Amino acid sequence: VQPASYFNLASAGDKLFYQRNSSSDSRPKLLVYDFKELKETDLGEINGYEISADGKKMLVSQNRNYAIIPLPSAPVQAKEFLNLSDMKVMLDRKAEWKQIYTEAWRQMRDFFYDKNMHGVDWKKEHDKYAPLVEYVNHRADLSYIIGELIGELNAGHAYVGGGDYPKAERIGLGLLGAELKRDNSGYYQIKTILKGQNWDKSARSPLTESGVNISEGEYIIRVDGRSTKDMNDIYESLVGKAEKQVTLTVNSKPGEEGARDVVVIPVSDEQNLYYLRWIEGNIKKVSDATDGKVGYIHIPDMGVNGLNWFAKYFYPQLRKDALIIDDRGNGGGNVSPQILERLNRELVMMNYRRNGTFNLNPSDMHLGPKVLLMDEFSASDGDIFPYRFRANKLGKLIGKRSWGGVVGIAGTLPFTDGGYLNKPEFAPYDIAGKNWIMEGYGVDPDIEVDNDPALEFEGTDQQLNKAIEVIKEELKNNPPKMMPPPPFPDKSK
Repeated sequence: VQPASYFNLASAGDKLFYQRNSSSDSRPKLLVYDFKELKETDLGEINGYEISADGKKMLVSQNRNYAIIPLPSAPVQAKEFLNLSDMKVMLDRKAEWKQIYTEAWRQMRDFFYDKNMHGVDWKKEHDKYAPLVEYVNHRADLSYIIGELIGELNAGHAYVGGGDYPKAERIGLGLLGAELKRDNSGYYQIKTILKGQNWDKSARSPLTESGVNISEGEYIIRVDGRSTKDMNDIYESLVGKAEKQVTLTVNSKPGEEGARDVVVIPVSDEQNLYYLRWIEGNIKKVSDATDGKVGYIHIPDMGVNGLNWFAKYFYPQLRKDALIIDDRGNGGGNVSPQILERLNRELVMMNYRRNGTFNLNPSDMHLGPKVLLMDEFSASDGDIFPYRFRANKLGKLIGKRSWGGVVGIAGTLPFTDGGYLNKPEFAPYDIAGKNWIMEGYGVDPDIEVDNDPALEFEGTDQQLNKAIEVIKEELKNNPPKMMPPPPFPDKSK
């Protein structure tokens, strides 16, 4: 069998059909294995297939077209494709919604981590909410009723959503990665340009790209030839312009004379630019307050994204004397063990290289004290992270009690209309086997600090200030110790 990814297996008599995707395949291929002849046949490149119930026909998807063909034994060469231009499906939505309601109830019954359903009479709850389904007239109504049903279990990660909704056209608004303010002249002045990381598409800042040469304090006079002075709002000229070339006429003063044209490509989302500004601002604040001795790392979630952000800021700061780890607003995931393994490495020995410096072993470890920031939005694996941090005695927890939702989920089973239900399927308990932990409560900090919203809006982060205060004291009392190498051995004797 050729090494590859095999999927979409289906049998028909003595034959097994399957798709393969390997490094040598430009697109997925359909293959068939004949158990009588003990032979594999390549049927060509297709996007997908489905065998009829009687095993005689096959529906194939090829080059965005569909065709029904006899069950193939040679390469597929579909010639007559189905005309789907007038295909309609007539649904009995009332019947569909009743089926989805019962299916949601059944999935929770069969997969909820506690077979006793937290002591709730689950059949009784089904019967209590079922009559309301008769009055559903929109998919949102059904999701609301199912939400009320599963809410009776009082468990985290019990979510319902998706489904057959009307889909409105989404128009990408072009954003410049800048904060603008209308001048008395009527033109828009660039007050702040968000500094991006333009090698990363998700953090691209349009006005900082190579060749643009626009500075803070300059004015946007025109957008694609239209005067900003005559606009109600500059963004009306950027509707539908995300990821498209736009010509900005800019000037160092609010007027036409001396203005120049610059071509930029607006982004559709500035979230990562603001997030990056917040992170870099915190790094600078911590560094300035500690004479560069303390590093700062924020972890936004416990998925691939969060792991990437952790790695991005952890390794460059390994030589800092201490670290502030920020778990606030962490949306959860499942990588907290990997992060804790990095933070919890213990020094075993030192290594020395000639003409170099002495290094820690194991490598890529941080030796100094640490503290962890957390808040009420540290959720799911963002709850579990401070629990692990404390259990491993890595340092003090500072902030607010975490969210308190740790009963976990493991994928969804789709409803007939494409909707989903998250079923809490597993939950943590303590190593003594006495208590279920964190669920419905969260993790308490060692030092409770709440940010005053008014002060936070003005730029004062009381929680971070406290973390700086605590880590400076920790660093004073427990500075990292790295011993220089001893005298070299004399083996001449």
